Amino acid sequence: MFAFKEPRALILLALVALVVLLSRIRRTDSTFLFSSKDLLEGIKPTFRLRFSKYLILFRAAVLALFILALARPQTILENSKTISEGVDIVLALDTSTSMLAEDFRMGQTRVNRFDVVKDVVKEFIKKRKDDRIALVAFAARAYTVCPLTTDYSWLNENLDRVRVGMIEDATAIGSAIATSVNRLRTSKTKSRVIIVLTDGVSNAGSISPLVAAEAAKALKIKVYAICVGSKGLVPYPLKDAYGRTVYKNVPIEMDEVMLKKIADLTGAKYYLASDTETLRKIYDDISKLEKSNIEQYGYREYEELFYLFLIPGLIILALEIFLTNTVFMRIP
Repeated sequence: MFAFKEPRALILLALVALVVLLSRIRRTDSTFLFSSKDLLEGIKPTFRLRFSKYLILFRAAVLALFILALARPQTILENSKTISEGVDIVLALDTSTSMLAEDFRMGQTRVNRFDVVKDVVKEFIKKRKDDRIALVAFAARAYTVCPLTTDYSWLNENLDRVRVGMIEDATAIGSAIATSVNRLRTSKTKSRVIIVLTDGVSNAGSISPLVAAEAAKALKIKVYAICVGSKGLVPYPLKDAYGRTVYKNVPIEMDEVMLKKIADLTGAKYYLASDTETLRKIYDDISKLEKSNIEQYGYREYEELFYLFLIPGLIILALEIFLTNTVFMRIP
């Protein structure tokens, strides 16, 4: 598409017509006075004389081209509108100290629950293409680490900042769901999902998990619940009197019944992940969620074309000056 950025400059084209019009008004007095014009009878005008009358058209063309360049002609790439398939997802991660229990393995190395979760979540993010993803961390309270975004590099940078102990210790699952719901409340996509990952029992927060789940249901938001960790006694790192890390087998309670109710209430699923591979499969299963259309708008781009008029104008001007002062030079 072609357009002028400053179309008002085109009004100056009237000056070109005025210049041409004034050039047509010839002088009635001769520069040289002759006693009789009979001396010039029969003399035909030469090509140079005839052509010199049209030099004014060169100057008019120069003015016209300069005015067109001043109007800033541009080619326009219209706003691009792309419709792609995507889901709005909020990842709610438990950062309570129980996530430090080391009952998971990555290869031959024993690692804690939170490190495994972060690694699997990064794999999950890497596989997304058009989904908008937000990140919520929770313990005794919940807060948004990253709002909905498709900038996955920035999302991963925010995920790296999340660590166990960054929030006072406890497990507020209801607050986590409520905060996540608030992130999706204004979303226009048909498929909106919250993935809550925890390893404990809700024991903090002013909002009941089931009440928060009811709010999600009312807004047609699915809440997938993942309970991570092994049942029974699990190895937990502690410091002895000398500051050395020692391990003690401790029981960590899980409220699977409540998590399953949350998932069922919102039309989602409940999962138990007791090892790394199972956790990966769970996120792969969630990746197969129903897709919905997302409209993404690009930017309008311009390509300046003033040089296509300015350069020919300069060339014609130089040619007109050269001819006027050489071949077609006139002596008053």
